[in-house]
Amino acid sequence: MRINPTKMSTPIEEKIYQNLKVRTGTVTVSDGKSKPIPMRLQLSMEVLKLQREDVEQSVNHNKPPLDAKERMVQITRQKVGGLGLSIKGGAEHKLPVLISRIYKGQAADHCGQLFVGDAIIKVNGEYITACHHDDAVNILRNAGDLVVLTVKHYRAAKPFLQKNDKEEKLDNVSNEDTEDGWISPSRRAGSPRSGHSRHGSNASSVSINQEKKWLDIITVPLMMAYVTRYIFGTDKLRRNAFEVRGLNGSRTGVIHCDDSAILSQWLKYITDNITGVTHLQMKLYNRNFGVGERIEYMGWVNEAVSNSNQPWQSYRPRFLALKGPDLLLFETPPCNIGDWSRCALSFKVYQTMFRVMKESENVDERQHCFLAQSPGKPPRYLSVETRQELLRVEAAWHTAVCSAVAHLKSKTFPVTFNGRSSALTLEWTQGFTLAYDICTAGETVWRYKFSQLRGSSDDGKSRLKLHFQEPESIAIETKELECSQLQNLLFCMHAFLTAKVAAVDPTFLTSTTP
Repeated sequence: MRINPTKMSTPIEEKIYQNLKVRTGTVTVSDGKSKPIPMRLQLSMEVLKLQREDVEQSVNHNKPPLDAKERMVQITRQKVGGLGLSIKGGAEHKLPVLISRIYKGQAADHCGQLFVGDAIIKVNGEYITACHHDDAVNILRNAGDLVVLTVKHYRAAKPFLQKNDKEEKLDNVSNEDTEDGWISPSRRAGSPRSGHSRHGSNASSVSINQEKKWLDIITVPLMMAYVTRYIFGTDKLRRNAFEVRGLNGSRTGVIHCDDSAILSQWLKYITDNITGVTHLQMKLYNRNFGVGERIEYMGWVNEAVSNSNQPWQSYRPRFLALKGPDLLLFETPPCNIGDWSRCALSFKVYQTMFRVMKESENVDERQHCFLAQSPGKPPRYLSVETRQELLRVEAAWHTAVCSAVAHLKSKTFPVTFNGRSSALTLEWTQGFTLAYDICTAGETVWRYKFSQLRGSSDDGKSRLKLHFQEPESIAIETKELECSQLQNLLFCMHAFLTAKVAAVDPTFLTSTTP
């Protein structure tokens, strides 16, 4: 299931969109080998575009686009006049929300990219295609000072809108307040109705001049996109450069910045937008999953791959997800609900050890690394681009472990105690319980709460010692066990103890790696 464009955003989703950045700037771009060439970078909430300048003789009468492709237009609301446009249509009329008038000298007119007959599809990334007229008006009025409209031109609607304009003026003579459409603040205040529809009967005069235009060369969708400063597949960091790769196979090439400050800004803006739209996709996926199966995190990591015939190791991108009790590593991101059940590489979080690597432990020049180790499987050495992303992964990991343990409730392991076959159960409410002979249920030999555990030691093979403190005593009781699944038991103990600590102190989940 992909994103449903007819769904209305929740307040949280609207807040995420408000935090996304819209930026443009000049950079240079190369293929990593040839000399970089100047280009313009345009970042919107959902896509990153590379554009080149095209200076040509053009007729400056602001013709509407000939094709019907979606366009993103940014408008700055004016204190007097607002956005400077009116709309008609809406779901109750079985029509899209259409721009019916653009007022001369106001915001929509100044931007030069909106036209009568444009249908407004999104406002600041929020779909309004299923909105009634009044709802669309309210969304536009409350969209903030910097408004990004996604529009699509309908040439056939223009004559209809112009005709309605004339009928509307006749209605306005008798009753000024009955005008259908969004009236700018200055109009509501009683100012004259002097407006124009671009390319209407009062179109501006035609002039010939040199007009700077920007042509889209590459468009990379930001949903689940991959951004990196490293030379692909290596631990070599590019100097003041990065690249972005899209889910659809598009890629920017190597984007070069003038200095490290500009680089940091671009990386932050782009990464924030990728994280924002990917988080919204995660929320949409979670509408299809039960409480114990929801996604806590999804994003790109790089996995170290050892080369048997070479002295160095390479890296490959993996799409990591924490979903329910599972850590999933995909070759390509899941694009629909069915893809989630087809992940070839998965680990149970309550039987996996997660460890953030110290800088001194890093195996090469890659930074922000962590290890995921599960019994019977090779350890996975993974890295992310930034410390902030590493902290996000770590926090999501603790949340996923706590949720998994709470839903698992208990886990039993076959052990030997005092020479007898026994069962050691880790139970969410009771703690550690040992019973002789799994088949004779109820024969409890001993039981301790998790809070009574004072330490443990093992031989790395099968022997385990658990040290418990007796209630209201300083005496320590040591229980010696043998378990053929020792590593599984240790990792599961760690998961239950982590969940218990988080249950007692919820701030544990928000703590960060020093």
